[in-house]
Amino acid sequence: MPAALNRTGGSFGAGRGLAAAIGASLLFSAAIWLANGNLAGWELAVREPGGPRIYPWQLAEPGFWSRATAWGGYLLHQLTIWAVIWKAQSSGLGYTSTLKPINVFALLATAGFVLLHFVQTHLFYDGLAQDVPEWTAMWSVILLLLVVMLMENRRRGLAFGVPVGGFVEGAGAIARRYHGYYFAWATIYTFWYHPMVFTSGHALGFLYMFLLLTQGALMFTRAHVNRWWTLTLEALVMVHGVMVAFMNVDGMWHMFGFGLAGIFFVTQSFGLGWKRSTSFALLGLYVLVLVVFYSQWGWQDFPAVFRILGGYFVVLPVLALLIVVLARVLGSRTRAGR
Repeated sequence: MPAALNRTGGSFGAGRGLAAAIGASLLFSAAIWLANGNLAGWELAVREPGGPRIYPWQLAEPGFWSRATAWGGYLLHQLTIWAVIWKAQSSGLGYTSTLKPINVFALLATAGFVLLHFVQTHLFYDGLAQDVPEWTAMWSVILLLLVVMLMENRRRGLAFGVPVGGFVEGAGAIARRYHGYYFAWATIYTFWYHPMVFTSGHALGFLYMFLLLTQGALMFTRAHVNRWWTLTLEALVMVHGVMVAFMNVDGMWHMFGFGLAGIFFVTQSFGLGWKRSTSFALLGLYVLVLVVFYSQWGWQDFPAVFRILGGYFVVLPVLALLIVVLARVLGSRTRAGR
């Protein structure tokens, strides 16, 4: 990459860059909606009666070019952003309130690959969904959010504002240093998994992906670590989860809504800088709303809330342990190879 990307000077504020990127994300989302009618002619795969569930937005008869363009676009996008992350980290850049040349490059590259995927969808339709299961895209983002919770443990704790030490703290430190590579994979892989079609779930999903890609492009800027911006990114998954659950018409939207809201009130609200008493008051209000809702809805579905809320806190220490073990194994191999 050009040495000019190492420069730390610049006069364009990171906040203005974030605002411009949000505006561009909304424009791209509008373009998906406006152009969606042009995709009506594609013949899509249909689930056979009694057959396994399939991702509905994939071609019934994929061809060489539908696969080649989806995988080629994904790999080019992935390798470009990984190279940008490596360049930024190896250059010893510090956090600034202005955009560096490498941020401008990353933002423009991101916009270019969004446009490329848009064109690829209209010419060939398929994303990566033709070749890989849907759960891989879903869990890539779930793990991303779990890693964020480990990274933020030092500042807001995992529950009630109390930080957890030991290997959990160690995993958070490792994640803060190397998370960019995994986050770039999770977001870019999920972005290319789906064709750029318009449904209510896809619309919010793609907007969310655009914002996550923007967050990556703002590396080593103050905007990247702004607590309100990062909380917004964490909270948007709740809105998306509820919307997708509504689309599935299985009546479990409240499980996602209350489960993910519970994570906010138990964990995330304690990192916003207000008094702990305020966070506990909001937690109490959440519990009150939860009880009132299920007293009317029916208590038979109440345990479903804890599939998400409880699941997070079961998986987090396991994930932390895996991160620490993986770091030690890779570190040992690196030292042995010297």
